[in-house]
Amino acid sequence: MEEKPTLQQVFATEESPLLRYAHGLVGQRETAEDIVQEAFLKLHAHWDDVATPRAWLFRAIRNLALNHLRDHKRESPIDPANEWQHDSPDPDQALGKLEAIGTLQLLVSELEPDDRHLISLKYHENLKYDQISKRTGLSVGNVGYKLHHALKNLAESLRRLGIETAEG
Repeated sequence: MEEKPTLQQVFATEESPLLRYAHGLVGQRETAEDIVQEAFLKLHAHWDDVATPRAWLFRAIRNLALNHLRDHKRESPIDPANEWQHDSPDPDQALGKLEAIGTLQLLVSELEPDDRHLISLKYHENLKYDQISKRTGLSVGNVGYKLHHALKNLAESLRRLGIETAEG
């Protein structure tokens, strides 16, 4: 079994991805920073009970961000360029989309490291199967097989959680 990192190590490696994730959920840098700070404080309080700090933090940030959005639903910063536009998306639809993205990121963070790496190579680095094959040493067919099953399992997990579309 892998040794659990220290809280300081988790903070050093996960702060930036967590800030990006929180910012993607709430859309405000200061609020994202507050949410990440609160999540780390909660992690510190529950450190002995948490087996996988990274997944726990992503879940905590998702919950904190959703609570923040719910509590501040009626608040919206004034953007002079868009102040009089009426074709902006429905806030509930936007929240559903953010929730779906957050849930997907959480589920990806809970995948086996090899599957998570394949998904990162395919969707973050936009590599083709043959390029992934060269990087990982897997055959092209094995890359396709593993990606297919990882994505299929993610889709099934999303459906079980009630998320059927990108809008939540």
